[in-house]
Amino acid sequence: MFSKRKNYFLLLMLLAVSLVLAACAGGGDDEKENEGTQSDTESAEKGETSEASALDFVIATISDAARLDPHLTTDVPSYNIITNLFETLVKKDENDEIIEGLATSWDNPDEVTWVFELREDVTFHDGEPFNAEVVKQNFERILDEEIAAPRAFIFEVISDIEALDEHTVQITTEYPFAPLLAHLTHPVGSMISPKSIEEDYAAIEDGEEAGSIINDNPVGTGYFKFDNWNHGTEVKIVKNDDYWGDKVQLNSVTFKAIPEGGTRLAELETGFAHLIEPVQPSEVAQVEASDNAYMDEKLSSSLNYVGFNLEKEPFNDKKVRQAITMLINQDEMLEGIYEGFGLAATGPLPPGVFGHDENLEPLPYDPEKALELLEEAGYADGFKTTIWTNDNQQRMDMAVLIQDSLKEANIEVEVEIVEWGAYLDKTANGEHDMFILGLTNPVGDADYFLSQMFHSENKGASGNRSFYENPEVDKLLEEARAEIDEEKRLALYSEIQEILVDDAPIMNLQHQAYLSGVSNKVENYWIDPSGYYKLQGITIKE
Repeated sequence: MFSKRKNYFLLLMLLAVSLVLAACAGGGDDEKENEGTQSDTESAEKGETSEASALDFVIATISDAARLDPHLTTDVPSYNIITNLFETLVKKDENDEIIEGLATSWDNPDEVTWVFELREDVTFHDGEPFNAEVVKQNFERILDEEIAAPRAFIFEVISDIEALDEHTVQITTEYPFAPLLAHLTHPVGSMISPKSIEEDYAAIEDGEEAGSIINDNPVGTGYFKFDNWNHGTEVKIVKNDDYWGDKVQLNSVTFKAIPEGGTRLAELETGFAHLIEPVQPSEVAQVEASDNAYMDEKLSSSLNYVGFNLEKEPFNDKKVRQAITMLINQDEMLEGIYEGFGLAATGPLPPGVFGHDENLEPLPYDPEKALELLEEAGYADGFKTTIWTNDNQQRMDMAVLIQDSLKEANIEVEVEIVEWGAYLDKTANGEHDMFILGLTNPVGDADYFLSQMFHSENKGASGNRSFYENPEVDKLLEEARAEIDEEKRLALYSEIQEILVDDAPIMNLQHQAYLSGVSNKVENYWIDPSGYYKLQGITIKE
């Protein structure tokens, strides 16, 4: 029985070798493993201090970006760069309130019509003007089936986009859609240079993949502009001197991919990094004891979860999924892995997101009942399977915990660690059995989480990586997104979540706390509930 933290950490050490072997077997060919930090690491170990300019901001984070085309991106490491290069019509402030972005005002003259007045003084990084026709062009690209934007579903309700004049755009929806403004804050609604879009379509005609041009040279209207990307190592963005609004004080920002937590800590302590994220829970005390840095903790709008591939046996059987969920001690998980940071998830929606049901009852920790369910499903003797994760320490620890916990039911689990870009591609293609992943909710509405993760039309890259299909849930989701009355919407989302708890297409684990280590020299840094770094107002003290 896996019941004591002492035994847990001993188990981690004993299984370290098997994890390394699994990592060798689980990687993909789509992108290189993160590398390129050796020289900085050696300098840090020697105690040398950074000679970098105080106006060059360095972020040491766990993963490289996967894509820099905002219409085709799905992961936080990529969006953390994108949200500082591109802008949306509306955005959220530090209080999570919707405020103006590239649109200065908006009106809702009837239930299906939205009219946006646009800024008149905006140009893209390549000098192209921003106007209503550009807005139309961007949304048409997002909704273009040839482009196959994974997050296009959040705008699929749009039936027409019309440029009323140079700086006025009208959006019409198929039916009343309550969360439209919230959805417009999502980075997938970022405005890309029209020249880039045209060049990308031309590249598609020549046989290139959608996004090939924009990934290599992302061009937005943001306060930073793209400089270079050393794949697997770092991305650099630089100050946009022609920005229409308040200009940044920094000359540049470098996002360094450093998967090892200890190396990130060394980078922060020696001054080679101004910000490190994530700080693992076990590393918090080291940052708090530092004379050079402080801890920043932010409760997220995210969900960490284990997904089951419902198109593979035995996970097509609800009783098996319920049993595995009941074999995991959530309290032990939170203390042993997350050391009490974050919140235990009772369902997919975190507190603060519209639709969260505080009365939702999750499946309980009940090993005896789990064994009964497995016997009823015909798996009394257990079975063999795999669980995938990327090289995130907490997720690797979670995989080991699950591996050990399922032994109680004679379920033999092989842990495979897959490089991040390949991980996203392979789970989108349904190549996995079980997998561990996280998802943020940047729009703050239930429709975003529940539709992408559980509607049958969004199987694969759009977010339903469990390949879950339930016609009743599909119907309820469609009904909820078209309902204007908030009380009725809440009731529908509660009903949906109760069905999901019983169907158990995923195991809801935890709503994460974002833990960042920040140099004492840094002022005005904040991270939003989606985990996106807000860099516009940052200054660095000498």
